[in-house]
Amino acid sequence: MAGFFRPLPALEPLTAPFWRACRAGRLEFLHCPRCSYFVHPPRPICPRCRQGELERRAVSGRGVLYSYTVNHKAWYPGQEVPYVIGLVELAEQEGLRLTTNIVNCPPERLRIGLPVRVVFEVLNDEVALPLFEPAEEGR
Repeated sequence: MAGFFRPLPALEPLTAPFWRACRAGRLEFLHCPRCSYFVHPPRPICPRCRQGELERRAVSGRGVLYSYTVNHKAWYPGQEVPYVIGLVELAEQEGLRLTTNIVNCPPERLRIGLPVRVVFEVLNDEVALPLFEPAEEGR
């Protein structure tokens, strides 16, 4: 998917640490130390126990393909089609899902439940996008 101009995400107080961690090669989410719940998308309090002091915690970057769609419309000049928009459920918590692109895999090979792992596409000095590719067993 590289090779075309991607719009940059907004670096806001609650979201900037996520993008900067991705740029550093880590996938991090807000985490509630009281009830051990990952919070995504980011918010100032835990939606489970209402704790207001959340911390950032790295996750493994492994998960499964929860859902996906194959898009055949290029929305930006130079964007290759088709491409896959996926919803990945991360291994650390049921329901911890990230909307992303699935890369390095032909669409016909995809299936719900496919093990995936994160890879990062660097956009600039502050931001990288977390994308996912099929995870080989034992890698």
